[in-house]
Amino acid sequence: MTRFLCLMLSVFMLFPAVAAAQVRVDVTQGTVEPLPIAISEFHTESGADSTLAKRMPEIITNNLSRSGLFEPMNPRAFIQSPQAIAQNGVRFADWRAINVQALVTGVVSRASDGRTRVEFRLWDVFSEQQLSGMAYTTTEQNWRRIAHIISDDIYKRLTGEDGYFDSRIVYVSESGPANARIKRLAIMDQDGANHHYLTDGSALVLTPRFSPNQQMITYMAYHNRRPRVYLYDIDSGRQRVLGDFPGMTFAPRFSPDGRKVIMSMARDGNSDIYTMDINSRDLTRLTNHHAIDTSPSYAPDGRRIVFESDRGGTQQLYVMNADGSDPKRITFGQGRYANPVWSPRGDLIAFTRMYQGQFYIGVIRPDGSGERLITSAFHVEGPTWSPNGRVLSYFKESTTGARGEGRSAKLYTIDLTGYNEQRLSTPADGSDPAWSPINP
Repeated sequence: MTRFLCLMLSVFMLFPAVAAAQVRVDVTQGTVEPLPIAISEFHTESGADSTLAKRMPEIITNNLSRSGLFEPMNPRAFIQSPQAIAQNGVRFADWRAINVQALVTGVVSRASDGRTRVEFRLWDVFSEQQLSGMAYTTTEQNWRRIAHIISDDIYKRLTGEDGYFDSRIVYVSESGPANARIKRLAIMDQDGANHHYLTDGSALVLTPRFSPNQQMITYMAYHNRRPRVYLYDIDSGRQRVLGDFPGMTFAPRFSPDGRKVIMSMARDGNSDIYTMDINSRDLTRLTNHHAIDTSPSYAPDGRRIVFESDRGGTQQLYVMNADGSDPKRITFGQGRYANPVWSPRGDLIAFTRMYQGQFYIGVIRPDGSGERLITSAFHVEGPTWSPNGRVLSYFKESTTGARGEGRSAKLYTIDLTGYNEQRLSTPADGSDPAWSPINP
């Protein structure tokens, strides 16, 4: 199931940072005035598919618009055509006249070997400088991914941060009545495209997680009413059993190097945190406490682990060293804290908080400072980070029916600052999302 074939990259031109600094989005503020940007339809040359010249800019436009940091201009306002740009160059005055600050142009052509060649250029309209320009040669079926890669480059050049558009989300697709839900593992691009199911629904699946290299997913399924953990190879579609763990309540998470998984298991009536070497299947116990220790997540450097525990009397978050030593409590708020997930940047930990009948998604620094609640609902849970640590995805659940006898779960994303919440479109209900790293 290889999604990306024969991608070749060449760089046209990169201007000094001073040129890029003339048009920039400041993403450090809670509210951001979106940058006016024009994404022109690409010009078609050499017998290339003209539909790609239109559809690729549409994908780029949707990506940048959904980020909340950019305001793509309506193409009906464009004065200069793609053909005129290709023949005569950019007339910057035409774009300044409609208040555009950044401009994206491109060309789609057919390479001599029959593959598709895509060029794009990013322009600072006011300084009349090119900020970025690249060419990609690939098979035609990868056009959508090229659009995501271009979107990431634009995002990085204009914000200074890595993009997140060339990534995927795996989640649990749900259907059926509340008392007999069918749960299947599903995967899609971060914008909801290329959606397909990985399991057939014959077994209940829970809590999928990506490996660091993104080629493997770990998830839990109930086999003969016993929790079993599987490893699923995305490219080949093959899966293998990691083990049967009767006392497990969540699927394991991978270590940053991908060699181990970390999990919580209940043995002799006590729940503690363990790691397992994927190759040898050797278990190492990290906590040994009479309290319930669960939901562990590694820091991106692999040196520390965040987990939830009620060892202090209430369900709170703790951080310990990777060998289980020196556990320290980092949350002290009212209510219960759960589902901690370390940001890929290492600077924050996302969590779920439950207080007075309401659920919250929040973030906190690893030392326990700077706690912020960024969204809330009757039931909101399962935060997962975008690969650049800028956006969170999660699911919200609500009751349905005249007497609240049904339930519905939907996936959402929100900016780290708590703005720009958006629903992700899925064929059925969805829960337990996990965001992948950037595609390899």
